[in-house]
Amino acid sequence: MAEHKEESVMDKISEKLHGGSSSGSDDESSSAAAAVKAKIYRLFGREKPVHSVLGGGKPADLFLWRNKKISGGVLAGATAIWLLFEVMEYHLLTLLCHCFILTLGILFLWSNASAFINKSPPNIPEVRIPEDLAVNVARSLRYEINRGFASLRDIGQGRDLKKFLIVIAGLWTLSALGSSCNFLTLFYIVFMVLYTVPVLYEKYEDKIDAYGEKAMIELKKYYAIFDEKCLSKIPKGPSKDKKH
Repeated sequence: MAEHKEESVMDKISEKLHGGSSSGSDDESSSAAAAVKAKIYRLFGREKPVHSVLGGGKPADLFLWRNKKISGGVLAGATAIWLLFEVMEYHLLTLLCHCFILTLGILFLWSNASAFINKSPPNIPEVRIPEDLAVNVARSLRYEINRGFASLRDIGQGRDLKKFLIVIAGLWTLSALGSSCNFLTLFYIVFMVLYTVPVLYEKYEDKIDAYGEKAMIELKKYYAIFDEKCLSKIPKGPSKDKKH
């Protein structure tokens, strides 16, 4: 009996030791996995998931095809509008006027005929823009416009050469696109990019981030050579005024 008790005690001690070592190894493996995950390169220094980067909520669900029926319906509607205006050459003002004529005509006839057909008149909701919503939208637009003007002012004063080159390249790209297609087609292209690129990136983000890391390394090499040979020889503008 004593030997049996000693064996059971030794078994319990060994189980506790093995259990503790396994839990310790699990903690070490989880911390190592977290460290490896933190070292993974993400495009544009992204630390949050794609859903959070897009703002979260319903707009992000829409672009990431969380609800395929709603996303497909919106995409079909945008495609129909583009075909209507670009392929069939229908005009926006004409379409709006025809839609208002049809809607008001149906509501007017329904309201007057409801007494003869023994049916209730249409319940037209009262639509008003809330004051808080209008103020918040105006404040957001004001903030973004002021920030854009401040960036343009810094670029014009020659304070940030890198930002200057990025803005010039972006404006030149937009001018090239504007000369080859009109605004509606450009808007539809941007819409299609927003509807396809985020969902594809979320699906293959590990592979895309790996290629993006290699591309960024090569770009940094070429930029360092270009900076050493050309940009460093350009005189810089005055530094920013100190805040008092």
